Amino acid sequence: MNDTSWQPEPVPAGPAYDAQVGPHTRPMPIVPDAAGRDFDDREARDRGAALDGGPLFRADTPPQEPMPSPPPPHAPQPQDASPPPPKKRAGRDLRAAIGVGVGLGAVIFASLLIVKAVFVGVIVVAVVVGLWELTSRLQEKKGIKAPLVPLAVGGAAMVIAGYVRGAEGAWVAMALTVLAVLVWRMTEPPEDYLKDVTAGAFAAFYVPFLATFVAMLLTADDGPQRVITFLLLTVVSDTGAYAVGWRFGKTKLAPRISPGKTREGLFGAVAFAMAAGALCMEFLIDGGVWWQGLLLGLAVAVSATLGDLGESMIKRDLGIKDMGTLLPGHGGIMDRLDSLLPTAPVVWLLLAAFVGTG
Repeated sequence: MNDTSWQPEPVPAGPAYDAQVGPHTRPMPIVPDAAGRDFDDREARDRGAALDGGPLFRADTPPQEPMPSPPPPHAPQPQDASPPPPKKRAGRDLRAAIGVGVGLGAVIFASLLIVKAVFVGVIVVAVVVGLWELTSRLQEKKGIKAPLVPLAVGGAAMVIAGYVRGAEGAWVAMALTVLAVLVWRMTEPPEDYLKDVTAGAFAAFYVPFLATFVAMLLTADDGPQRVITFLLLTVVSDTGAYAVGWRFGKTKLAPRISPGKTREGLFGAVAFAMAAGALCMEFLIDGGVWWQGLLLGLAVAVSATLGDLGESMIKRDLGIKDMGTLLPGHGGIMDRLDSLLPTAPVVWLLLAAFVGTG
């Protein structure tokens, strides 16, 4: 065969073609490309292998990152950083609570310093609003219709009678108020009569009758100082319980009634109230002695805490957080009277025993 007439068969490019040329292998011919350039079929094959992703020129590819090796079976697993513990926060709007507290304090002190009768009017207003809140929540949550009209009229009369006639006048007004509740409820159907009048009698005792002792404190010669002592010790007790309980409180005092109260908070209330009581008896009350103030402060801390727990018991039974929304940051009037109401007769009794009622 004429060598000039021989045409080479197309050579497949790619990794399947053996690039090694043995000693008996015929040399590869040179084939011109479309542009007239000659190249070896071997080069074409190599280019094809490179284009097809073959094994040739692998060293020219960028190095790959090594795959991470799995951790040994007994190596400790990395733990996610635990979130920081939440900061303790007050349950209410503290700025609003302080502002409302300062405003109420200004009204009370101004009325005490002007005329005693003006402060009696402040007590009457607080009693009527408190009765309205209590009877409204009873009807909304329990369907109990304690008549508000005889309670409000009788409660105002009770406070005034206590201021004018003392304890005897307060008891008479209390009896007449309960009688008025019994009669007023007779104008409605008899269903739930016993439940309604029982709630009315409770409301008459709980709000206006206990508040009457504040008016009775005012009748003494140093009445304004006694009222200031009563209010100051109650507020200091609540503040001490809050401050110490918020900072150090761990052991719950009565978790089923008020989960926020702690034994440490109670100790803070006692310590703060006893210190304030000693100062008040020494510098505010005529004839008072500092050690009497220690006993007074202890009694106030206990009665204020029990009053707060009693109010919490009522609100839990009703399924509510606050008795009202009249005071921003505080709730309602009854939410501020909870510790004051049971403390008033305790302070009146101890001051009467220590320095008399005059």
